[in-house]
Amino acid sequence: ATFLIPYCIMLLAAGLPLYFLELALGQYVSLGPNMLFQQMAPIFSGVGWAMVAVTLLTAIHYNIILAWSLFYTFSSFTLELPWASCNNSYNTAGCYSYKLSQECKEDDLVYYNKSCVQGSDLCGMKQLAIHNSSFCVSAENSSILLNAENTIEHRIIASQDFFDQRMLDKGSHTWGDMGTMQWEIVGCLGLAWLLVAAALARGVRSSGKVVYFTAIFPYIVLTIFFIRGITLEGAYKGIEFYIMRPNMTLLMEVDVWREASTQIFYSLGVSFGSLITLSSYNQFSNNCMRDAIIVSFVNCATSVYAGFAVFSILGFLATEQGKEVGDVVDSGPGLAFIVYPEAFTMMPAPTVWSILFFVMLLTLGLDSQFAYVETIISSILDQWENLRPYKLFVVAGMCSFMFVCGLTMCLQGGIYMFELFFTWSAGLSLIFIAVLEVVVFVYIYGFRRLMSMLEEMNIHVCLPLHGYWAVTWMLITPISLGMILVMSLTDLDKAKYEDYEFPIAVQILAWLLLLTSILVIPVVAIIVYFKSGKRGHELIQPTSDFCPAHIRGVGGTRETSMTTSTAELARPGVSHSLADLRLGVGASQPRPQSLDDGIFSNSYDNPGFRNSWQSVGNRESHTVI
Repeated sequence: ATFLIPYCIMLLAAGLPLYFLELALGQYVSLGPNMLFQQMAPIFSGVGWAMVAVTLLTAIHYNIILAWSLFYTFSSFTLELPWASCNNSYNTAGCYSYKLSQECKEDDLVYYNKSCVQGSDLCGMKQLAIHNSSFCVSAENSSILLNAENTIEHRIIASQDFFDQRMLDKGSHTWGDMGTMQWEIVGCLGLAWLLVAAALARGVRSSGKVVYFTAIFPYIVLTIFFIRGITLEGAYKGIEFYIMRPNMTLLMEVDVWREASTQIFYSLGVSFGSLITLSSYNQFSNNCMRDAIIVSFVNCATSVYAGFAVFSILGFLATEQGKEVGDVVDSGPGLAFIVYPEAFTMMPAPTVWSILFFVMLLTLGLDSQFAYVETIISSILDQWENLRPYKLFVVAGMCSFMFVCGLTMCLQGGIYMFELFFTWSAGLSLIFIAVLEVVVFVYIYGFRRLMSMLEEMNIHVCLPLHGYWAVTWMLITPISLGMILVMSLTDLDKAKYEDYEFPIAVQILAWLLLLTSILVIPVVAIIVYFKSGKRGHELIQPTSDFCPAHIRGVGGTRETSMTTSTAELARPGVSHSLADLRLGVGASQPRPQSLDDGIFSNSYDNPGFRNSWQSVGNRESHTVI
């Protein structure tokens, strides 16, 4: 409940303003993040490349989650789900199964270590005096009786035991002994990268068609789990913990606000560069402000809705185990692979629901991964245009490179490397990039220019929203994120996984991951300073190519050049990157001198020209919001 408060506040203070800002800029200039900053303020070209660097690090570990989804999907093709019981060779003594526990309770016994035992036996194991078959006498106070079942330590549900001991097989491995390669996970990781490469080799249009299914199907599955969850005993206990018992003192801790900001950034895709890349697909007059508002609030509402499904199940498990809701399972990236699988075992036809859920999780993950990898590929092809004819090889090469980088996460102790990337590669660095991004756009490019840009795209901003964008972009967003960044740096926890704190060498590696994307910014700034020949004011001024694509791409007459370039793009049998599919691909072509410099308002009001580029825009079969 406490987390929901900063989560919603950061949505309004940073998430929505940044989401709309990136959509608008990408749609306006039809460029990827690396080229957009290069054309808007050359000295800040590194901000775009920092986004690409963060996306690269994220894509490497994100595909591990897809590999896990594939592993669970394949494991679900059985008559009985493998995590439905504790009778497997890999299960630990503290493994708990609701079904088996109920069978033991019918005979007044307790389920422990794969069998039904007397409660008095558990008392003896803990060297406690026996009161009766179900209760022990407390060692501290003989007048206090303890439920024998509650004396079992390290009790974990069967689905978590499956995640830890079967799929990860982490055992007692540490950074000093990462164990052997988990070849099943390696195979799933290779298949996940093959799916990504196959989709992107044909271009984003083909992969985008899947979204129509993946955008609706999760709501159906979540609703079914929600209905099932609230009908379980103890569901109210979980929902109460989730929504009705906020600990207001936690709002004074910077960790809560940092986690809320990072979660918003991951949910909306802010500061990864993917929003800029994909919005460059949009028609020039698309109302991206409406899209930003709808998507941001629907996204937030979906997250809250999914929480009800999760915590109703956690409340049930807490009731069955006699624990507090917060103690049932450990939080972390594997939570979806623990709570939902446990829910399947309580539903009719559990195998069917398990397969459907993990296929859904896979397709949702692929949507995000397509955006991440396409951002990387598009940035490479935009920067080095001579590679465009070899896009297939670029895609194959980058996917192979990231596959190799992810192999360390397929070791028995690979969860430690995954946690390192998950926590440190795109946390504070995202916040730093976001602060710099909004400062560059609002204070260097200028708020008035931004509003003129929206007017040029025929996006009407009413007075209340005008005030909201002004206050957030100019004050609330940079100040709030800046404060979170500074306070986080002064009170940053050490890298760890659960209770295992990583050794000093790994702590250094964690900081290197954090600084990798940030250091790209000054390095690129130095390169631009010495290679561009620009000095002083020129380094922070937009170039002539920072303009709409239908203006930038003009070579001779406007209509002719637009029609020709689009006809080339539409040739059958040709696959294109995002850069190839944007209107007016010739970013390197000089803009005609007759066009006014600065803001390009009313520079293309000629009806013939407007009809020409509008007809080109109507051919776009996929608009990204």
